[in-house]
Amino acid sequence: MKTLLDWLDSRTGIRHLTREALLENIPGGGRWRYVWGSALTFCLLVQFITGAFLWTAYSPGALTAWESVYYIQNQITGGWFLRGLHHFTAQIMVVLLVLHLMQVVIDGAYKAPREVNFWFGLGLLMLTLAMALTGYLLPWDQKGYWATKVATNIAAVTPFFGEQIQRLIVGGADYGNLTLTRFFALHAGFLPAGIVLLVVGHIALFRRHGITAKKPLRRPDARFWPDQVLMDAVAALAVLCTVVFLTLAFHGAELSAPADPSEPYPAARPEWYFLFLFQFLKYFPGHTEVWGAIVIPTVALLILAAMPLIGRWQLGHRFNLGFLVAIGVGAALLTLQARRQDQADPAYLAARTQAERDAHRVAELARAAGGIPDSGAVTLLREDPLTQGPRLFAQNCASCHRYDGHDGLGNPVTDPASAPDLKGFGSRAWLAGLLDPARVDSAGYLGGTKFKEGKMVKFVKQKVARYDAGEQAGLVKVIAAVSAEAQLPLQAAEDQRDAAILEEGRLLLRSDFSCTDCHAFRKPDEDATAPDLTGWGSREWISGIISDPSHERFYGKRNDRMPAFQATGQLEAQSIGLLADWLRGDWYRAPGANVAR
Repeated sequence: MKTLLDWLDSRTGIRHLTREALLENIPGGGRWRYVWGSALTFCLLVQFITGAFLWTAYSPGALTAWESVYYIQNQITGGWFLRGLHHFTAQIMVVLLVLHLMQVVIDGAYKAPREVNFWFGLGLLMLTLAMALTGYLLPWDQKGYWATKVATNIAAVTPFFGEQIQRLIVGGADYGNLTLTRFFALHAGFLPAGIVLLVVGHIALFRRHGITAKKPLRRPDARFWPDQVLMDAVAALAVLCTVVFLTLAFHGAELSAPADPSEPYPAARPEWYFLFLFQFLKYFPGHTEVWGAIVIPTVALLILAAMPLIGRWQLGHRFNLGFLVAIGVGAALLTLQARRQDQADPAYLAARTQAERDAHRVAELARAAGGIPDSGAVTLLREDPLTQGPRLFAQNCASCHRYDGHDGLGNPVTDPASAPDLKGFGSRAWLAGLLDPARVDSAGYLGGTKFKEGKMVKFVKQKVARYDAGEQAGLVKVIAAVSAEAQLPLQAAEDQRDAAILEEGRLLLRSDFSCTDCHAFRKPDEDATAPDLTGWGSREWISGIISDPSHERFYGKRNDRMPAFQATGQLEAQSIGLLADWLRGDWYRAPGANVAR
C-alpha cells in the first residue's frame, strides 16, 4: 500500500494537498457555526450524483418528460427514493444557504478583504434558486407547468425588453419542447457549471483569507483535523438523515398529473421558498406589478451586494444585520399569510383535491394493461370518463341538475335545482325513487321541472300510492326490467342473476302497469308521448338525449329547457360520450379498486 501511495504522490502530490486541506489553522478551534459551508458542499455532491443517475432515464420532451419521470418514480427499482433524495436535498440547500448567509453577516465575514468571496456566495445563492426554478418544470406535471408559467410571466413586466426576455426563456410564444430543452440545458448544464466555477473560486478565496472568527477567542487555535472535520461530518450526516427521513415520509417527490395546457390549474403555486414573492406581488396589482416583480427585488439584491461596502462602519454593519432580519421576517410573514389565505380559499382547496385525484387516477391508468399511449400520458386523462365526466357535468349540466347534491366536482351549488339529480341515473335505486310517491315531485326528481304537474307525477301519486303488496312486488320487477335496459357495469351481475325476473317485468310493463300507454318499449309507437324506454339509461340513450332532447324519441316539443348540446356545438360527440360513461359508472377500475365519484 505504501508503494502505491508513494507512486500516486509522486504523480499527483496528494500528500501535500491532503496536508494543506487537513492542517488548515482554525482560529479558536473547531466550532459548529463553521459547518454550513461543508454541509452545502455535501448537498451539492448529493445533487450532482443523484442528478446524474436521474439524467440516465429522463427524456426532456412534451410527450416524454412526465412519462420518463413516472418511469423513474414507479418502474425503476429505488427510483422514487433516488428522486426523493434529489428533491429534498434541493429544499435543504435553500435553508442552509440562508443560514450560511446569516452566519457570514453576523460574524462580519463579508468585510474586507473578503468582499469578492461574499459576492461569490451571493452568486451561488442566485444560481441555486435558479436551479430550483428550472428543475420545478422538468417533470412536466400540472403543478410545475402552471407554477413555472406564472413565474416566467413575471419576466414579461421587465421594462423595455420584457416580452423579448420571456420569449427567450420560453423558447417561443408558448410552452412546449423548446421550453423543456432550454430549462433542462440550464438545469443540467449551464447552471451546474456556473456553480462549480463559483464554488472553486469561493473555496480558493476562503483558503486565501482564512476563517473570520468571533472575537474575543476563548480557546487556542487548532487544526482543521480532527475537531472541525468531525463536526462537518456530523453536520453532513444530520443533513443526510433529514433528507432520507423526508424521502421515506413522503415516498419520494410528488408527481402530479401530466401538464395539460388546456386544463388550467387554479392551485398553481411556486415552491415554498418562492412563495413570499408570490404573495408580495398581490400588493402590486395592474401596472404597478413592475415594482413588486422587478424594482423592489432588484433594489434588495443591490443592497445585499453592497453590504461589504456598507459594513465598513459599525453603524453600517448594524444596518446590514437589521436589513437581513427585516428581509427574513418579512419573507416568513408573507409565506405564512399565503398559506393561511390558501387554506381559507375553497377554490384553492377544491383545485388541490382535484389535482390529487388526477395524480392518483393517471398513475392507475398508466398501470393498466394498455399502459401509456404514444400520444402521451395526458391522453389518459383526456379520454377518461372518471376524470372528464365531473368537469363536463359541472360546466354544462350543474346549472340545472345536481349530482348527489353538488356540481359533480364536490362543490356546493347555491341555486335551487331545476332538473333531476343524476347520481345513480339508470340504476334500480334511481328509478325506484322516481316511482316513489313521496319523492317523485321532490327537488331530486321532477320537483323543479314543468313536469311537476304532469302525467308521470299524477300517475305515481294517485295510482302507485294505492298499490297493494302484490302490485308493489310487480312494480319492483318492472323497475328491474327497465333498469336492465341501461346495462350498467355495476349492475351487470345482478341483472344476469335476475334474468327470469327481468323477463317477467318486461311483460308486466306492457300489460298490468300500462307503461306503454305513454312510453314506447322495444317497438315503434307513434302514439308515445314520453321518452322511449328501449335502451333507457344505456350509453347510446344518454348520449342521444344530451345531443338532442327535443328528438321525438325523447321529449319532442315537450322538452323542458334542456339544450341540444351537440346540435348547438356546446359539446362534441366525444365529450358527450365521456359524460354518459361517467353518469353510468362505466370507466376503468383497477383490480380491487373501489372508485366512486
